[in-house]
Amino acid sequence: MDDRLGKNMGLFRMCTRAGIVAAALAAAIMTASAQWQVQAQSPAPIRIVAFGDSLTAGYNLSPADAFPAQLERALKARGRTVEIINAGVSGDTTAAALERFDWAIPDGVDAAIVELGANDGLRGQSPAQARRNLDTIIAKLKAKNIEVLLAGIPAPRNWGDDYVKAFDPMFADLAAIHGTLLYPFFLDGVALKPELSLPDGLHPNARGVAIIVERIGAKVDELLERVAARRKAAGKG
Repeated sequence: MDDRLGKNMGLFRMCTRAGIVAAALAAAIMTASAQWQVQAQSPAPIRIVAFGDSLTAGYNLSPADAFPAQLERALKARGRTVEIINAGVSGDTTAAALERFDWAIPDGVDAAIVELGANDGLRGQSPAQARRNLDTIIAKLKAKNIEVLLAGIPAPRNWGDDYVKAFDPMFADLAAIHGTLLYPFFLDGVALKPELSLPDGLHPNARGVAIIVERIGAKVDELLERVAARRKAAGKG
């Protein structure tokens, strides 16, 4: 009797341990399955490339204070699933940006914020050539099915009325031709304000970038909605 009782108790303990292991395994499988379902249902991040000059790159700022990083944080704080790539190069003209286009725009990009032209204007370069360069850049982005937000910048007034009249309208003209979104003045609310600028008086400081991010936000929302609509139409939604 004692031997049978001992064997039965041992068998009971084995069964109990096996039951506990099975329950733990089942719980782990259910948890992993739930996590997988959440991941499967979550949309892929919208990838935006910020393609520009020093105003995009974050001249004399930490990477965390540059326009792309601040914009990404602001969008994520509003629940947006985004990744913003900093493809800004200080000193770039429209011509220099066009030359590096093929390696600067990575695969898998959904949208682009194009901020170029300031250095063309500062150097007094041909507005007609700047227009052709931007036209080509936008066309190449559209050919890749990348939605575009074009940010404008006015020409320095010291070049005279003829130069200004040739330079300033090109951003709105190109946006209309290509059907892209337009933010007319990238430095709106920041330009000529010492408290929002670096000592050079041209580039925004971290506070200035925060103002840019706040003001351009509505246009970026439109950009994201265009990407979402394209994804839905493609069944990726």
